[in-house]
Amino acid sequence: MAQENQAEAEDQGWKVETEVGLLIRTGNTESQSWKGKLNLARDIERWRHQAEFDYYRQETENEAGQDVIDADRFFAAAQTNRKFSDDSRSSLFLYGSYEDDRLNSYDFQSTIAAGYGNRYTWNEGLYADFEIGPGYSYDKRIDTGETSGEWILRLAGKLNWDITANSRFTQSMSTEVGNDNTRTRSVSALTANINSSLAMRVSLTLTHNDTVYPVEDGSLPEKLDSETAVTLVYSF
Repeated sequence: MAQENQAEAEDQGWKVETEVGLLIRTGNTESQSWKGKLNLARDIERWRHQAEFDYYRQETENEAGQDVIDADRFFAAAQTNRKFSDDSRSSLFLYGSYEDDRLNSYDFQSTIAAGYGNRYTWNEGLYADFEIGPGYSYDKRIDTGETSGEWILRLAGKLNWDITANSRFTQSMSTEVGNDNTRTRSVSALTANINSSLAMRVSLTLTHNDTVYPVEDGSLPEKLDSETAVTLVYSF
């Protein structure tokens, strides 16, 4: 079995990716949308650290000339893994996340979880992480302002595939199973390098809540929320 490729490499400090995309439409439809994202990662000895900060916003001008916000979402997550030994595929993880989406049923949703993780490596550029563990979710409803929390089970997986020296596909998916709500998040991304520091990325983000509540205008939001983005990525 191949050894995992990143954690055993020498520590090269923090790897940072900044991601920005902007779309402006004029003419029959006046709209603008933009996305900003920051990814941080570091592997050092038996530790693996990663974090992400993601913001997306879209505005459209209606027939009355007023700006209508179609999307306004912020998501942040951080995770630390501690391997059992230097060459172990198994680890213990600690995870936390926070999401603020003004157009869904919740003023905010937050999660903290811990448990067991495992990395399976097929070759140097193809590997997958799997994780399972208990956690606790805490959220606030928009319609009533009520806050509540519950114990959950978090299941997560992430695939990294270096297709060529200049292209990479990643797929991450997580499910947080609770009695009141089950939340699932999926991020698919295809990245193509332009040069050693700059790349172009196409991504699809899906967020699903089993339980939804009326928003400010009394309507019931969709359970599945999707976001498609084309962005430039700068790495250093």
